[in-house]
Amino acid sequence: MASNFPALDQLGETSRARLEQALATFVPAASAAPRLSQAMRYAALSGGKRIRPLLVYGAAQLAGAEPAKADVPAAAVELIHAYSLVHDDLPAMDDDDLRRGQPTCHKAFDEATAILAGDTLHTRAFELLANSGHYRAETRIAMIQHLCLAAGVDGMAAGQMQDMLAQGQQQTVAALEEMHYLKTGRLITASLQLGYFAAEVDATALINDLNRFGDAIGLAFQIQDDILDITAGTEQLGKPSGSDQKLQKSTFPSLLGLEQSQQRARELCQQAQQTLADYGERAQPLQQLAQYIISRDH
Repeated sequence: MASNFPALDQLGETSRARLEQALATFVPAASAAPRLSQAMRYAALSGGKRIRPLLVYGAAQLAGAEPAKADVPAAAVELIHAYSLVHDDLPAMDDDDLRRGQPTCHKAFDEATAILAGDTLHTRAFELLANSGHYRAETRIAMIQHLCLAAGVDGMAAGQMQDMLAQGQQQTVAALEEMHYLKTGRLITASLQLGYFAAEVDATALINDLNRFGDAIGLAFQIQDDILDITAGTEQLGKPSGSDQKLQKSTFPSLLGLEQSQQRARELCQQAQQTLADYGERAQPLQQLAQYIISRDH
């Protein structure tokens, strides 16, 4: 990702190639509906930061697992993320034309195809957790359960609903944090949980620490997104800048100011890093990922 983060770079080198291969394998190139398959692959294989899969691989590594154990949950988490972006970009939601520097799925295809592509990426994620890889039955149940909780009515979908209802309204900082915990933070924490479960170890202290780490970086991630929406350009972001202001959304900079928002992100990063401080060198990729989250420029 960046030369300032050598342990993270090493994790990224090993995991990114594995992830891209897994996605290329798991997202069908052909099906009963070829146009639908094309749209699914367009949405899932078009690059991106891949932070959530990195969290899966990083947590699995911290728990002592080989990278292969994390391939399935890493792909599943990225498919859930990809589906959410396809739907978020739709005219009925955020109405965006660009994603990762390319036309959004509904612009490259059409709205109906994009909706179905999001739907099938969603179902494919849970199909993978149910059937692919080599895991105990209780491991599959735990991964499916935690990903469902993160993506559903008390997770990402609820956060998106709150986000839409809040357009044009002044939110409190507490309400904004809750919304982003649901919309962004829960899937980030679930990524760590799935990496832990994939390792098939019994380490209560570790999963508790990963939960705290995830909650902290999830909020830091969103604060940095809000900062970048006003400080970076469309070409740099790969999507329209200033979209929050256009939709009259409350953001951390609009409520706290830019400098205080940056300070809050740094505090959350430090809090997350301290949570894993006792795990030594094995935790360095995740600790550096926390720093990357608040220093990224897109």
